[in-house]
Amino acid sequence: MLPPKDAVDSVFQLLQNGSKQVYIGEEISQLEHALQAAFHATQQNADEETVLAALLHDIGQFCPAKELQRMLVEDLGNQVFETNKGIDNDVSVGVMGHERLGAEYLCKLGFSKKICELVESHVVAKRYLTAKSPDYYASLSNASKLSLKFQGGICTPAEARVFENDPLFKEKVQLRKWDDASKVVGLQTPGLDVYRDMAIQHLESTNKVK
Repeated sequence: MLPPKDAVDSVFQLLQNGSKQVYIGEEISQLEHALQAAFHATQQNADEETVLAALLHDIGQFCPAKELQRMLVEDLGNQVFETNKGIDNDVSVGVMGHERLGAEYLCKLGFSKKICELVESHVVAKRYLTAKSPDYYASLSNASKLSLKFQGGICTPAEARVFENDPLFKEKVQLRKWDDASKVVGLQTPGLDVYRDMAIQHLESTNKVK
């Protein structure tokens, strides 16, 4: 496992690279989306783990590189991660299983179970909210509606009940709502470095526990 500072440097470099990547089907960059999500979490006085989860929720979109997939393939049961295309095979809807890829990647770097669970949940939370509210589905961007088709579609009643019994149910739903709200062109947010010390201190604390 990397030392905390090195681990954060690696993750934040991936995020920084996202400044050059358009967020899937939206008019902002991947980095802007991540910073907006973390900003919303901070504005609502979320705890530091939840803020970091908001910042890192799409890290699986940032790290589809073959070397990272090789690092994770054993734990993920040889699942292949690839970029899905829309119905016209032209519009990208992101990396299939990116929520799980991101959660496993963060887990290997030493991030807490709570952060990893929140990161992994943001797709199922979308499926849940879609099942519970037609208005929620209507509020989704076209890109988000398209990606839903590749993410399992609307939750079944049985899946919804399981999700509602999750100890982190409220946090997972809230993270999803921040995710959906974080697609605003021109929104001014704090920069990435604001979260660097928070992330390092978090990894230092989890390393001590381990």
